[in-house]
Amino acid sequence: MTNTFLSTSKLPEIADIFASYDRTDQKLTQEGKEGEVSIGCTFIIKNINGHRRALDISGISEYPYEEEYIEMFTSRYCVQYSIPLLFSIRSLSHHLPEHSTAFSFLPTNKLPSKPDRKKGITEIRGPYYAPVTRTYLNELLQDWGEYVDGIKFAGGSFSLMPEKRLREMIDIAHKHQCYVSTGGYIERVLSSSAGDKQIIKQYLKTCKDLGFDVLEISSGFLSIPADDWTELVKLVNSYGLKAKTEVGIQWGAGGDASIKELENAGTRDSKWLIDRAKKFLDAGAHMIMIESEGITENVKSWRTDIISAITSNLPQDKIMFEAADPQVFAYHIQNNGAHANLFIDHSQIVQLACLRKGIWGTNKTFGRIVTFQN
Repeated sequence: MTNTFLSTSKLPEIADIFASYDRTDQKLTQEGKEGEVSIGCTFIIKNINGHRRALDISGISEYPYEEEYIEMFTSRYCVQYSIPLLFSIRSLSHHLPEHSTAFSFLPTNKLPSKPDRKKGITEIRGPYYAPVTRTYLNELLQDWGEYVDGIKFAGGSFSLMPEKRLREMIDIAHKHQCYVSTGGYIERVLSSSAGDKQIIKQYLKTCKDLGFDVLEISSGFLSIPADDWTELVKLVNSYGLKAKTEVGIQWGAGGDASIKELENAGTRDSKWLIDRAKKFLDAGAHMIMIESEGITENVKSWRTDIISAITSNLPQDKIMFEAADPQVFAYHIQNNGAHANLFIDHSQIVQLACLRKGIWGTNKTFGRIVTFQN
């Protein structure tokens, strides 16, 4: 008998999401608290003598695609096939840990686990250079989600998606314990609105309502006073979003310009970058994203001096390097260890995971990436 309202869905695939169950592989996709298991049940509801046992609320739900209905409290149900059910409970209670592999007897680097990971963060690029669909993202995270912490929509791509599909994609990311970032689209919002505060507020509110967790504040194309930037950080935080400011040395970064174009535009020095990063952290920035253009991207030679200055003057857990190139993220792992926070392309998850875990690499990194934990 239910002793309160019970919310569920008419769609098995939606119920599976909340139960963390993969119907195709017939296994849990997320491990719960010790001693807890997920059990799937099909309810056959009969309204007898005009007494409703459940209400279909999909028409008034904020998420109509879930086809949600509510079972009334004090509804009584008869559980059939109790012996197979008990057998299933016993089987599930002894299921393997979600991230257990057939080769767990082989030693690998010990890395912090989700959702409490504070270092060794991996953020991946979602839709932009290639479409990333809901089906692809869900299957990608089912297999490799333990090695992904966040998903970033680049180039404002989310603004072109149907709202229903966008919400579903964000829900998929959250199901796999991944945060979702807007990317630096606020540059477009700032430039098109001339910095109108009401439009900025509407943008922030919409992002929060859609389920975004992180809002990246970049200005590779714009000139914004540092004090205005810090006020924007505070405004973003006030909407319950995590402000992630992007800084770099290259003027005009973010548009994948040629080496010659960027050289003509000129660069700033490391002190300029570090001073602003500290200012933004003091204002409440959650993370500092280091723009790769001018440092390791679209340059004749890498500015490793800039990387050294950044890592020497800023806290490691508060900086993330753009590194969507295997040679670049291998350099960061080689010089800053397996706990470096990195932004990569979704196609590079496996290669970076192998490097962090110390199981593979190039001639420079093979067998040389190690960690130590008590």
